[in-house]
Amino acid sequence: MHKERRKRSIFELMSDYVEEFDRIIDEMFESALERPSWDIESSSFEPLCNVFVAADEVVVTADLPYAKPETIKVETISEDIIEIAAKMKCKKCFEDFGITHRKGEFSNFRCQVHIPVPVNTQRAKASFKRGILEMRLPRKKGSKIKVE
Repeated sequence: MHKERRKRSIFELMSDYVEEFDRIIDEMFESALERPSWDIESSSFEPLCNVFVAADEVVVTADLPYAKPETIKVETISEDIIEIAAKMKCKKCFEDFGITHRKGEFSNFRCQVHIPVPVNTQRAKASFKRGILEMRLPRKKGSKIKVE
């Protein structure tokens, strides 16, 4: 009949939690890496983007080679997502990159960037130099908490 259950130590429980956390993170990275950086239906490339969070601002950079500067649009989709779009000076196809097993032509850039902290988009500044779009978004100031 009756089997006794052995109590698990806190270290065994923590080890199980860490293993589960690692598994979830691995799945997230695999799914993110599997997604292509182009969309044939909209004829767009997804540019390389970087988000740097500083104490007083968030700096977002996007690599937009061949972009027409006058066509660059940056819009807020929600409080924490901005969309970058631009038309290219010349169309590019897979063959231009030595890829012969795919067909498709690209004429613009489009991506959505997640901003991890609250920012003031009304005071944002952007510049475009040598194919790099740089946006500086001031962080929102919160209310002060009195310490007694």
